[in-house]
Amino acid sequence: AFYEVYMPIKERPVPDQIYLAKTRLIQNLAEKESCVIVGRCADYILKNREDCLHVFIHADNEHRAKRILEKYGTTDKTISQRIKDKDNRRRNYYRFHTDREWGVCANYHMALDSGCLGEEMCVDLIVRAARDTD
Repeated sequence: AFYEVYMPIKERPVPDQIYLAKTRLIQNLAEKESCVIVGRCADYILKNREDCLHVFIHADNEHRAKRILEKYGTTDKTISQRIKDKDNRRRNYYRFHTDREWGVCANYHMALDSGCLGEEMCVDLIVRAARDTD
């Protein structure tokens, strides 16, 4: 958009200011030290860095529903509606800020099914991959 190039940051819409601040923070963290960044379009923000490992973790709705109930409990919305709403928010946020589709494996070095593999195995695989790419 026009304002992205020419409009001073303080005059941009607040959500854009927040995204730019997150972008700078992610870039600064990655520059200073090893770190793990979950979400926030970090795969896109750091796409040109060769020292990053981009991972997409997914699961089927059954596993996701169980995790949501364990972590957040029940609400007035159904679990399937909560999953759908969250996925829509993630998809729209990612598309808006990156012009790419959320969850496309080509955007990542690894895609892991935590429902099938379990959280511990996912962590182990990510750590091993990160160590092997150093």
